[in-house]
Amino acid sequence: MVNAAAVGTGLALSGALGQQVEAAEVVNDPVKAVAIQVPNPPEAISVELTVNGATQTVKIDPRTSLLDALREYMGLTGSKKGCDHGQCGACTVLVDGRRINSCLTFAVMYQGKKITTIEGLARGEDLHPMQAAFVKHDGFQCGYCTPGQICSAVGMLAEAKAGCASAVTPDLAAATHELTDAEIRERMSGNICRCGAYPGIVEAIKSLARSNA
Repeated sequence: MVNAAAVGTGLALSGALGQQVEAAEVVNDPVKAVAIQVPNPPEAISVELTVNGATQTVKIDPRTSLLDALREYMGLTGSKKGCDHGQCGACTVLVDGRRINSCLTFAVMYQGKKITTIEGLARGEDLHPMQAAFVKHDGFQCGYCTPGQICSAVGMLAEAKAGCASAVTPDLAAATHELTDAEIRERMSGNICRCGAYPGIVEAIKSLARSNA
């Protein structure tokens, strides 16, 4: 058992072994607040973006992601913000035909590039073949991830046609690669569907791959 007794300006603590410890005097001076200077954000700049065939100039913070530029400044809300870390694929768009995660890249980097979002795939009332395939094979449920899934699938077919291999491709030297279920799942692994519509997604992509063969 420990007994405490006042000793001078400190405390004497008498322990079980008879040892005595003198504690330092407590300083009661108030802590002075330190003002934190927050830097001003950079000035907005004009950025010219060509999206779905139309060129538009937007004035944005140079740190604005391509996804935020599309959604907040251009009104193209088809591309979704899921994780905002490039892990779910809901924000996938096409840049010069190649799929990218638009949440991970600055809009200013894509001046002079051709950007295609889900809104730009269809031709009026005529769905893009990939969109039609997703409808036919029930490749979606809630639909939140679907714009990214479809844009990614379009880009993936172009990659496969160009001879790009995947982690499960058996023959890396082959000029073309058969899009088996395993190939499609691997190549689309960057696009997550929390509803679990993967069987329909695979069937939709496979049906279009066969018709284009």
